Amino acid sequence: MKPMKIVQKARDINRATTKEWIDEIFDDFIELKGDRFFADDAAIIGGIARLKEIPVTVIGMQKGHTLKENIERNFGQVHPEGYRKSLRLMKQAEKFNRPIITMINTAGAFCGKSAEDRGIGEAIAKNLQEMSHLTVPVIAILMGEGGSGGAIALAVANEVWMMEYAIYSILSPEGFASILWKDSTKAEQASELMKFTSKELLEEGIVDKIILEKNRSFKKIAKDLQSSLLESLKEWRTKSKEELVSQRLEKFRKF
Repeated sequence: MKPMKIVQKARDINRATTKEWIDEIFDDFIELKGDRFFADDAAIIGGIARLKEIPVTVIGMQKGHTLKENIERNFGQVHPEGYRKSLRLMKQAEKFNRPIITMINTAGAFCGKSAEDRGIGEAIAKNLQEMSHLTVPVIAILMGEGGSGGAIALAVANEVWMMEYAIYSILSPEGFASILWKDSTKAEQASELMKFTSKELLEEGIVDKIILEKNRSFKKIAKDLQSSLLESLKEWRTKSKEELVSQRLEKFRKF
């Protein structure tokens, strides 16, 4: 499949949201809100849940299926308080020795003046710093769009998984074309150069696992994803805190 077709699938308004994945994969999800500094950011949904018998913390970017829902969720573009909320939940998970699962689906962090005023760059940088040293297992899953620092702010993990029709890149094809050729209409041409598909990123070692989507129902994918998470977490939970941190640092220092 051509890269631009995958971009369209990743952006599809009917694509399952983080909340829908959470409801299908986990039990007893309790959402926790607020960053304890400024406000709650609806573009980030997070809380505690059970993965079968394992208590976990789940955090992800939330989009909507309608224009109204997407406006409420800021189209999944996270404000500084969203990243600070996610970090608060991750530090809570570390305190209670709960594994962390993040679900990523954003075109990028919100780049408006309000985000700049409240320190979006610092908030992302703080997440990168703190996530790299978390002493609990972290698995990040790219569910749709994975754009720029807004995505990697939840992706410093022991394992990074990716949906077959997701993308993960420093910027959009339109942005790439605008910079390279001063012409955003050349996005399809740009997409052929950017190497942001799951297959290409697996070959480069940037992601560790592809979750297949072709000809598979939402419920089937969710069931297999649940099984894969259980299997992976059971292995990671046998590692010491030092091993978890060392593996994560080594993984990301390669890039």
